[in-house]
Amino acid sequence: MGSVFTDIEAFGETLAASGLPPVLSRRHDGGEFRADVVARDLGPLKLIQLVTPEGECFRDARSTRAADEELWQIDLVTRGRARVEQGRGTADLSSADLVLIDPSRPVRFASTASTHVTMLVPRQELRLRPGDAARLVGVGIKGDRGPAALVSSLAQGMARSLTGFRTNEADRSAAAVIELVAVALEAQLGDARPAPDEALRDRILGYIEARLSDRDLTPAGIAAAHHISVRRLHKLFQDQPLTVAALIRHRRLERCRADLARSDRTVAAVAARWGFADPAHFSRLFKATYGYNAAALTSNNRARTVMVPTARPGQDGDAQIAER
Repeated sequence: MGSVFTDIEAFGETLAASGLPPVLSRRHDGGEFRADVVARDLGPLKLIQLVTPEGECFRDARSTRAADEELWQIDLVTRGRARVEQGRGTADLSSADLVLIDPSRPVRFASTASTHVTMLVPRQELRLRPGDAARLVGVGIKGDRGPAALVSSLAQGMARSLTGFRTNEADRSAAAVIELVAVALEAQLGDARPAPDEALRDRILGYIEARLSDRDLTPAGIAAAHHISVRRLHKLFQDQPLTVAALIRHRRLERCRADLARSDRTVAAVAARWGFADPAHFSRLFKATYGYNAAALTSNNRARTVMVPTARPGQDGDAQIAER
C-alpha cells in the first residue's frame, strides 16, 4: 500500500528516498495537493508508481547524480496524459503509452492529473547500443499494440503486487521483464533493426541472463536451444569483450557480489544459488576477479575491505565452464 501525501515537500523527499532520479517541481494545479507513491524492487529492476495532480517538473544538469548514469528509465502512463521532452524528442503520452528516458540528462515533464509507473533498469541489463538509445530517448511508444502492449499491461499491475518472491525468482522474473522491454524498444526502431547476427546475439544474451542460476547453462546447451552449432555460437561472440563461457562466469559473479552485499546469506549459499557447485573454486574465482575475498562482503565493517585492481575481461580466473 502506498503513502498518500498532501504536502509537496514531503512528497519530494519520499520520491528521492524511493530511488527515482530527482526532479524539481515547476508548478501544480494550485488546488489541494494530493499524491501517492508506491516503490517496489524486483531483483535489479525497480518499479515506482506515482499518482500526481496536474503539474510540471524538470531535471536539469545540476540535479543529475552520478548513479543515474547507470540506469535507463522507462515511464508508462496508466491514467491521464503526459508530455515528456528530452533531447530532440517530445513524447505525448496517453493511457498505456511509454517512453525511454536517460536519467543522466535534462528532461521536462508536464501532465494532467495522472497515474504512471516508472521502471528503473540497470544499463548493463538492458544493453542498448548508443546509436539505438539516441534514436529512442524521448520518443513516445504506443502501448496499444505489439510488444509495447505486453510491457504496458504487465507494468500496470506490477508496482502494487510484487510480494512473495524468493531472490532467484525475483532475479529471473526481472530478467524476463527487461527482455520484454528490450523487444518493445527494438520494435520501435522499425527499419533500423540490428543485423541478423546482432539480433541473434541479443536474444542469446537475454536467454543467458534469465538462466544464470541454472548450473547446466553451457555454450553447448545455449547453442542447442537456439538451433545453431557451438561453432556458430562462438563466432557470434568472437568480436565481443568476453566469450560465451566467460560472460556466464562474469554475470554470475556480479549477481553473487550483489547478493553478498545486500543479504546475510553465506558465501557457499550464494555461490550455489548462482550455479557455482564448488565453494572453494568460487572463492578463488571471486578473489581473482575482484581482488578481495567474497567473505569480506558479509562483514558489517566493509570499510576494512582492501581493494586491489580488478581483473580485465577474460582474466577472471580458472572457470569451470567449458568453451564447448
